[in-house]
Amino acid sequence: MAVPTGTFTKYAAVGIKEDLQDMVYDISPTETPFMTNIGRGKARATYHEWQTDSLAAASAANKHIEGDDDATNTASPTTRLGNYTQIMKKVPRVSGTMIAVDTAGRRDEMSYQISKRSQEIKRDIEACFCGTQAAAVGTAAGARASAGLGAWLWNNQTKKGAAATTVAVSSGAPTTAPTAGTAGTFTEANLKSTIAACWEDGGSPTMVLVGSHNKQLASAFGGIATQYRDNPQTGPGVIIGAADVYVSDFGQLNIVASRFTTAANVFVLDLEYWEAGYLRPISQKPLAKTGDSERREILCEVTLVAKNPASSGKVYTTTTS
Repeated sequence: MAVPTGTFTKYAAVGIKEDLQDMVYDISPTETPFMTNIGRGKARATYHEWQTDSLAAASAANKHIEGDDDATNTASPTTRLGNYTQIMKKVPRVSGTMIAVDTAGRRDEMSYQISKRSQEIKRDIEACFCGTQAAAVGTAAGARASAGLGAWLWNNQTKKGAAATTVAVSSGAPTTAPTAGTAGTFTEANLKSTIAACWEDGGSPTMVLVGSHNKQLASAFGGIATQYRDNPQTGPGVIIGAADVYVSDFGQLNIVASRFTTAANVFVLDLEYWEAGYLRPISQKPLAKTGDSERREILCEVTLVAKNPASSGKVYTTTTS
């Protein structure tokens, strides 16, 4: 059909108002399951240190002759570990005109940009903590770096490939990142052996932190708590297609999917022994004007504190798809 002759349509019209919703839709994820569930502490220097210790192995041979003189037990020193604080920042800049105009979906552009960049720093901290990067002292030409979980966990590790390596740290910070080997499929046997190793060292893991692929594999493990929800009424039950709780021989662990963890790693974590150490908490301040614009610096300085790495473990170099 054709438009009748003389019909005035919107294609020729001038003056039609915009139909723009007063809303901005953003589905970027902001969940930070690791950082949300660990402690928050205070660092007082760019190199933040702490100590770990352990008891001597239990011995059934601890027996002595009646009336004998006592022999002195040789004391062993504590282990001194540390990590470097990492500076993270975002600097939004908005022109004077953009501040003055009427915007849709936000009250003013600078407030909107500050909110966005603050959320981005939160995601950056989670990605740093859940990554494999090594610690770096920094120089005038290179930034300091906080070691992530992948570099900290060398005690209780299951590696999927002969070439996979993680350097053990007897003191100081883990300054060598783990090396990936040939990728292998994450299995329940891997998870069970890692949990057992953590328990034998004295840890009590409560969280298994995984990427999307390994979360789906874990849902098929035999040790999940249940795949069915109780259905008191007549009719079919509801099948839950995800494993949220894994019942191991050494306690229950929550299996948590993370968008910001290293996809090829599975972290088995005793959350009591991890902390975010802030030298400078997240804050924002105005920067000097250099023209017709406003700038804000959003900054924090933080490090990952591994109070005792032997409490936790990892399965690494797994397949990711």
